[in-house]
Amino acid sequence: MLKPNLNNVTLTMSAGFVSQFPKDTLPQVAFSGRSNVGKSSLINRLLGRKSLARVSSAPGKTITVNFYKVDGKFYLVDLPGYGYARRSADEQKKWSGLVDGYLVGEHQPDLVMQLIDMKTGPTTDDNMMLSFLNETGIPYIVVATKADKLNVTEFNKMKEALRTHPLISEEAEIIPFSALKPTAAEDIRKKIFTILDK
Repeated sequence: MLKPNLNNVTLTMSAGFVSQFPKDTLPQVAFSGRSNVGKSSLINRLLGRKSLARVSSAPGKTITVNFYKVDGKFYLVDLPGYGYARRSADEQKKWSGLVDGYLVGEHQPDLVMQLIDMKTGPTTDDNMMLSFLNETGIPYIVVATKADKLNVTEFNKMKEALRTHPLISEEAEIIPFSALKPTAAEDIRKKIFTILDK
């Protein structure tokens, strides 16, 4: 595959129901993580945009799966954030149905970018998602966000903690990410292009 034009991107669908997911067979790279972990910031940085993916003023309240078609070649898929305590039982059920329906549905993602806040470390919800990814066998990369919030000692300690975390597969690469450092985004882009070329 030729390197995609990242400037040619459109929000194709904000799906609130499994039936609304795109039916084509283009490759898909999904972004998973708790609310306010920085998914929108990462997607915007990867695509060189400022506000294509909206940063919600009410984290966790938007329960849709957003499909961004990139250059007609693949989708970046923004999954709704999890772990937001104020959600009602109905909202939690909708979240579970949407995300489960996507991850185990007709067109599983080719790769999941599992975002974990490097400052706080994996939450209980992060661990549940890691277990789910391990069980389904979907390839994933751990993106350790907010890396700029730690000093050198804290950074090295957390990176080692993630590398030895019992629920993070040995095959899963760990990439620290800071929205302030373009080189981190470039590393992630290369991983996405590698998956798409397979």
